[in-house]
Amino acid sequence: MSNLPTEYAELPDIHLAFTQYGSGRILILLHGNSESKRIFKPYQTEHFPMFTTLAIDSRGHGDSKSTDEAYSIEQYSEDVINFCKLKGIDNAYVIGYSDGGNIALWLAKKAPELFSRVIAISPNYLVSGTTDSALRSINNAYKIMSFLNRIGFNMKKSMMRFNLMLEDIGITDDELKSVQTDVKIIYAEHDMIKETHLKRLAELIPNSSLDKIFGCNHMTILNNRKAIEIMKNYLLEKP
Repeated sequence: MSNLPTEYAELPDIHLAFTQYGSGRILILLHGNSESKRIFKPYQTEHFPMFTTLAIDSRGHGDSKSTDEAYSIEQYSEDVINFCKLKGIDNAYVIGYSDGGNIALWLAKKAPELFSRVIAISPNYLVSGTTDSALRSINNAYKIMSFLNRIGFNMKKSMMRFNLMLEDIGITDDELKSVQTDVKIIYAEHDMIKETHLKRLAELIPNSSLDKIFGCNHMTILNNRKAIEIMKNYLLEKP
């Protein structure tokens, strides 16, 4: 199957791009930093066709169109909430990967009545949750972008995206303790997020569970067979 057709939701300050596929309960799919909705095509057409899947391009990513001076994970979550309001969606499940997992944490905090089950794949609510080696790579990439921007290449959008990985997402421990949404956290055996951080996150969120997926890393977990099986079982189990 060719790429799914891109549609647009016209919100006040953004043309939010998304693809839709399948039928059944609404399942929103949120990609990681500097990626797009296209990474979820197998989820839409192969793994989760029993849901109405909506894969969204975050602000500053993919085909979404907006004018911004900075990005924030909280703003991304507001875009998703406003998208749901526009579409008349009053209950949805969420799968968020990497930065999409961080957006999912914000959704769980801000709108538990709207998002009843949330899967956060390799999230980190604090920069310190990122491994030292991964953080060095992100910082080095940011410095290269900054240099290229100074000599005339327009790297502003890329720098704004990478800056998201160099800042805490803005949720406190106490706010995580008050989350009412049911949250499943999944992470890779060889992840760029520290295992101690993920365990701490799961301890803070009252209705949460944690699954470690062996034989994969941060970049490959999304298409790991076991990870997909765990997610599917979680979303399909009766309340």
